[in-house]
Amino acid sequence: MRPPRILIATAAALCVPATVAAAALPAGASTARGATWAHSCPAQPGYANCHALLRTDLAAHGANASAAVSGYGPSDLQSAYGLPSSTAGSGQTVAIVDAYDDPNAASDLAVYRSHFGLPACTTANGCFRKVNQSGGTSYPRHNGGWAEEISLDLDMVSAICPNCHILLVETSSASMTSLGTGVNTAVRLGATAISNSYGGSESSSDTSYDASYFNHPGVAITASSGDNGYGVEYPAASRYVTAVGGTSLTRSSNSRGWSETAWSGAGSGCSRYDAQPSWQTGVVASSCTKRAVADVSAVADPNTGVAVYDSYSYQGYSGWLEFGGTSVASPIIASVYALAGNASSVSNGSYPYSHTSSLNDVTSGSNGSCSGSALCTAGSGWDGPTGLGTPKGTGAF
Repeated sequence: MRPPRILIATAAALCVPATVAAAALPAGASTARGATWAHSCPAQPGYANCHALLRTDLAAHGANASAAVSGYGPSDLQSAYGLPSSTAGSGQTVAIVDAYDDPNAASDLAVYRSHFGLPACTTANGCFRKVNQSGGTSYPRHNGGWAEEISLDLDMVSAICPNCHILLVETSSASMTSLGTGVNTAVRLGATAISNSYGGSESSSDTSYDASYFNHPGVAITASSGDNGYGVEYPAASRYVTAVGGTSLTRSSNSRGWSETAWSGAGSGCSRYDAQPSWQTGVVASSCTKRAVADVSAVADPNTGVAVYDSYSYQGYSGWLEFGGTSVASPIIASVYALAGNASSVSNGSYPYSHTSSLNDVTSGSNGSCSGSALCTAGSGWDGPTGLGTPKGTGAF
């Protein structure tokens, strides 16, 4: 049975969340500008939910590798963010931490990479490795929604850093202790960058989780900011991660060839429990006295989504699919860290704050209304939905 969607508590009482859901749609479904999507794995209370949003208005093709493909592919994303993906990333390992098992992860990854002409990344050639949260090979139970998340994450690492090795850590549940244990295992197994495309409501335990699971100097750890508009989730609120917000990415006639606005669903705001790190002092909105989300961003709007291959049928959808959500943005940013090859200098989300010239500043769009406008409305410099901006090469990472 698919668990009910839960709403994440906001950090400020004066918040009016952006409209990203329509009650008349099926459970978990949302719509905007003609597109319809559904949350892949909303959580039960007390558990994290992944931040993958599946476009359901597009025809489900079935598990057919030759079917039509929609959404941005590797060349689009590399172009949009000015990335040297054909030559960089060798020797780097990007870890993906997700709950439950995707039994088709390796074969689906092979389909995606073959379709887009990327080098093979398999267990046999040492590029791909799948483990459980302890590092073993007794995998947890299957879960169709989280399998969509896993496929999305693996494909985004492939798109941004084709030369990187990929480590998939599948945890026993979507509890923070299981997912955090998975992060520790990824570090132990040599990951240089780790993406966490999930989140849940903040709690007074978060500072303990910070110390137990996310404080790993020399490893770049990213976390998606959420898909419910203005409001903060954990672990994006951790001072030890790079919190990744979301944008709408469209082609443009400008010199870059692309333009971006803040995505209305991107999570943002002030943490209730994590203290403001020194590197945010004087940068974030003056009304925010705690850790502010986000730090940077990348494409997340389902209306400008990415192509993903997933053959593990869930609610009738499989094959070539299109996804949005900040689950797209988090593995993109983790992979840019890997391309930069600079993880040994990273101990938290501070590095982009001293390299803002290597980011595309996103200056329009909003994810709601709040007492401190920069917390929910994009503008020049830092803002909540998009942070300091999106990658312009690897210099900010």
